[in-house]
Amino acid sequence: MIHEDMICPFCGCLCDDLVIETEGTEVVRVDNACTLGSHKLMNAGTHRLKSPIMREGGAWRDARYEEAIEYAAGILLDADRPLLYGWSSTQGEAQGTGVSMAELLGGVIDSTTSVCHGPSILAIQEVGHPGCTLGQVKNRADLIVYWGCNPTEAHPRHMSRYTTYADGYFLENAFRDRKLILVDVRKTETASIADEFVQVKPGGDYAVLSALRAIVRGREDVVPPTVAGVTKEQLLRVAALCKEAKFGALFFGVGLTMSPGKYKNVRNAIELVDELSRHTKFTLTPLRGHYNVYGSNEVFTWMTGYPYAVDFSRQIAFYNPGETTAVDLMARKECDAALIVASDPGAHFPKKCLEHLASIPSVLIDPMHTMTTPLVRCQIPTAVTGMDAPGTAYRMDGVPIHVKKFMDLGYPTDTEIIGSIFEKVKEVRHP
Repeated sequence: MIHEDMICPFCGCLCDDLVIETEGTEVVRVDNACTLGSHKLMNAGTHRLKSPIMREGGAWRDARYEEAIEYAAGILLDADRPLLYGWSSTQGEAQGTGVSMAELLGGVIDSTTSVCHGPSILAIQEVGHPGCTLGQVKNRADLIVYWGCNPTEAHPRHMSRYTTYADGYFLENAFRDRKLILVDVRKTETASIADEFVQVKPGGDYAVLSALRAIVRGREDVVPPTVAGVTKEQLLRVAALCKEAKFGALFFGVGLTMSPGKYKNVRNAIELVDELSRHTKFTLTPLRGHYNVYGSNEVFTWMTGYPYAVDFSRQIAFYNPGETTAVDLMARKECDAALIVASDPGAHFPKKCLEHLASIPSVLIDPMHTMTTPLVRCQIPTAVTGMDAPGTAYRMDGVPIHVKKFMDLGYPTDTEIIGSIFEKVKEVRHP
């Protein structure tokens, strides 16, 4: 069977033009997807857990869904400071139920934002977000700036759908007219197609952004001959390209958010965009990784007022990144139970945090074995959103998209499992 106009559930691009061919319960062909999205869809049905598993006597045993749900509700109810973490690769409906459950438990709910684009949100909260949709970029932008990211390998279709290789409605010859600037600490694949590659010394992003702001403001006289390894001549050339553009779009990745300076880097980038907008039209967009990490920020914000790291232990929503973020809670050994949903902290968290995770009661909700599996006491497999589960996801530019399912393998969805755990919690807290 051929399924057209399907959504790719891999990265924040949420490409919506996939053509997927299935034979029975197998995906046999995926057209229009990048290597990463194609690999996820082609293999999503072959490496799944068949049923929940629970650790017993140092070994795994199969369990029924009812038993695993009862266990998950029990450890959360028994905990003084439960942590509900992840939420970036699941549908918005599950995220909403998770927030309600965290509030009833008096726990902390955090998403993977705290280890990727959390600093971007802190900067946006201070000075605003001069953003636009990816459609605006595709049809109008004649200058693209990628800063601290490598879309060729991390977001392979970003350039073909929205920037370098995409046709633009208001550009006569988009491929030839559109310029590309890459700023990074190393020469990546993206650098080979850039019109201007600016190689910054590690930790030098803030200084380079400040120098560009001075030049755009007409104060090139205060800029030294070199800034963080970049010559003044190249900085002048980059500033001129930006000011001469009719519509510029700056995209940035964790190379900017997680390098020295963190949210101050992003704030400086936003203020550079503000300076450039005195001369032309310029916008800024974070390149988000997980396909619905933006959705977690949206859902958390419209339910609690805060985008991530929300602590309900005071019976009201409280937010203080650095204190209520998952890594900090685990490093201080503060949380005494954990529900991990659609994420893999075992692959990304510091060793100290993982040692604590392995020492407390914990449940992982994920379709497959991951690096987090050996650290938890129970794992519940669920349907894969965009394959055998529908749901709502937010693209990296904040546009909500309905993700469709194209087969049914009999697994419950994340929303159903989390909803069942929430019902058990309500039976005790609100009998």
